[in-house]
Amino acid sequence: MKVGALSALALTVDAKPAAADQDAPVKPMANQARPITREEYLQRQEMARRYMREAGLDAIFLTGGSSLHYFTGIQWGVSERLFAMVFPAQGEPAYVSPAFEKGRALEQIKFGNDVRTWEEHESPYALTASILKDRGITAGKIGIEETVRFAFADGVAKAAPALAITSADPVTARCRRVKSAHEVELLRLANQITLKSYEIALKSLREGMTHHELAGKVAAAHQQLGASGGALVLFGPNSALPHGTVAPQKLREGDIVLIDGGCRVEGYESDITRTTVLGKPSDRQRQVWDIVKRAQAAALKAAKSGNACEDVDAAARKVISDAGFGPDYKYFTHRVGHGIGVDGHEWTYLVRGNKTRLEAGMTFSDEPGIYIPGEFGIRLEDCMVITENGGDLFTGQAPSIENPFN
Repeated sequence: MKVGALSALALTVDAKPAAADQDAPVKPMANQARPITREEYLQRQEMARRYMREAGLDAIFLTGGSSLHYFTGIQWGVSERLFAMVFPAQGEPAYVSPAFEKGRALEQIKFGNDVRTWEEHESPYALTASILKDRGITAGKIGIEETVRFAFADGVAKAAPALAITSADPVTARCRRVKSAHEVELLRLANQITLKSYEIALKSLREGMTHHELAGKVAAAHQQLGASGGALVLFGPNSALPHGTVAPQKLREGDIVLIDGGCRVEGYESDITRTTVLGKPSDRQRQVWDIVKRAQAAALKAAKSGNACEDVDAAARKVISDAGFGPDYKYFTHRVGHGIGVDGHEWTYLVRGNKTRLEAGMTFSDEPGIYIPGEFGIRLEDCMVITENGGDLFTGQAPSIENPFN
């Protein structure tokens, strides 16, 4: 349940880089990753074309973001200036770029050579329409990737009024939801790096340290392991706020310590939460921690190919409710999991009402929690890949509240 980048930054921005406490030199791990190959990108593009034909789409339209990166390897931010890929069901992709950005675009474009540029006073949407027309698409449907800004989609709609604008989810989300063996390998490595960074950073726990200090040590440990990562850190009663607080925090003996974060390896994200305590846990802390662990195991068992997404949430929620922390969302205040891949949160979700059937190769977080206002919160989160027999955790369950590492 990693919080958004801006929220996480608000918690760590004033943390000075700190060397992670350790007993021995830390060996980098991220260099074990194998990059996605050109052949893999081509396979993804061919899969997208097949799904476009099945969905009755003549093309899809993507701007900077994770889907563009997934299909092409291009890394491009989003601003008020349109940079986009028009990807037809038949024919080569084409690109619309600000003229002054063409050099930067050409550095990254590896598929297709049709790059059309617009000057600051010109319309990028007219160029988009011309690309479609040149590929014989003057009527029919164009799918808009879900993160495309409304202003961009509206501009395309007005420039090509004979085209029906619809969602590209039947292509983009469908392509991304089942991971290849290579993608699973990258996700597993990213999660192992994050877990190791927590293990390194938590050696520095001491009374009086701030959450900023511990967050800085998590970031430093990620860096030593070869990845860029960080974490939300919550102490004591603040751990009952799943996405944190802006209030200052200092660690005291007996406080719950909750760390939730991740990193990115070759474009693939991790997301892990570990909850422990400074000193000896109380009986209540231990009891709640053990309930959450049992809930995570129940979700893991239910996460098998053929089951519905909502079955996984129900399995975890039943354990928590039966233990007296129900009903429904009273203390377990969020869904049990989200999809994960090139986005930290992506379709689909393990939540009540989602009857989507799980397929082998889908990847999710498994993160039940119990949050008791004014006392503490416990969350255990690991990511998993769906198999025929249940979920396979990338990092394994935490053994105990005193020892949150395998």
